[in-house]
Amino acid sequence: MKEFNVIGKNVIKKDAVDKVLGKAKFAADMKLPNMLVAGVKRSEVPSGKVININAEKAKKVPGVVSVLTYKDIPGENIIGIINKDEPILVEDKIRRIGDAIAIVAAEDESTLEKALELIEVEIEETQGVFTIEDALKEDSPKVHGDTNILAEKILKRGDVDAAFKKCDVIVENEYSTPVIAHMFIEPEATLANYEEGIITFYSSTQNPHYDRGEVARMLGITLNRVRSVQATTGGGFGGKLDISTQCHTALLAFYTNRPIKMVRSREESMKVSSKRHPHYMKFKTGATKDGKILATDVELLQDTGAYGSYGLAVITRSMVHAQGPYEIPNVRIRAKMVYTNNPMSGAMRGFGVPQVAIGHEGQMDALAEKLGIDPVEIRTKNCFQTGSVTATGQKLVDSIGIYETIKKAADKAEQIMDKEGK
Repeated sequence: MKEFNVIGKNVIKKDAVDKVLGKAKFAADMKLPNMLVAGVKRSEVPSGKVININAEKAKKVPGVVSVLTYKDIPGENIIGIINKDEPILVEDKIRRIGDAIAIVAAEDESTLEKALELIEVEIEETQGVFTIEDALKEDSPKVHGDTNILAEKILKRGDVDAAFKKCDVIVENEYSTPVIAHMFIEPEATLANYEEGIITFYSSTQNPHYDRGEVARMLGITLNRVRSVQATTGGGFGGKLDISTQCHTALLAFYTNRPIKMVRSREESMKVSSKRHPHYMKFKTGATKDGKILATDVELLQDTGAYGSYGLAVITRSMVHAQGPYEIPNVRIRAKMVYTNNPMSGAMRGFGVPQVAIGHEGQMDALAEKLGIDPVEIRTKNCFQTGSVTATGQKLVDSIGIYETIKKAADKAEQIMDKEGK
């Protein structure tokens, strides 16, 4: 049997010992001489127009070193992991509670908090959209541009309508999934320093190369003048793929020529960090009387919140996986990803796949019940095997272990139930 360096062996996690002993340095633990602390003045309304920003009182507070708004950004004031649609600092339009309006660097935390309170922001609150249904109305307020639809896609294979006519049973159900927060133990944090024309920042991040590019664009400088370092990261699960504190700290360091550290509070993190995309789903699935699935018709409506983040990836992946790990010859999937004034949705383990799993597995149970067969049987009868073809036309040729997995899980469950006398 071939021996591998890692596979089949116990491997010690590289940072395990340092974390257990408390030696690991997270971004919030880092310090540099002459360091300032930083914070963000944020919107308290979900939808509005900024009329005026007055930071004069904040600037006069002893110990305040810098107060910046969008006017102070030397490069581009726009970020986005796939599509660029989120301002680093709001210029005029508020799209969610927590939108960043101004940033402050101060000598200590108490001075910082006082300065943030003294920044006066006049906002004309406007009507927002908070449900997918409202976002899709023709006369709805628009979060971006002239439509609230970020993306609309269709995936088809075979002839769904003809296949339904051959089905002995058809089940139709609606499913929904809520907003979910990552709740990583470590909130977002960055320490930035500008020295000899080079901006260096240490971040709690999952995406240091993306961070580097966005900071360079914001400052209007070349990539070779930006150094992005991923500090020990205390949890992410996709939630630290987007920009959080990186641009704000880098901008303040650029202006002050002093090290800047920003650490989000738990409340702030919950307010503005990305979330899992809420889904509303309609599933129609048909099968023969012996449990063989012939067709599925799926409609997916998804909420990306105020900004796109990974929405364009989520809509694609959710569609590709909406049929589940089952070979279905006739598939039709329609999806829309919409903007609302809700918290931004982004990457979270699975990119839309866990949401649609609620739907396709619910359908399997519903079919089994209607046909009077075991839920395990209907899954093993339809699950992918070597040679199966997916809705996108991909032929599966290797490592198709779902049949064995289902059987082993069912056998184990049966053993446990027998042991417990159920």
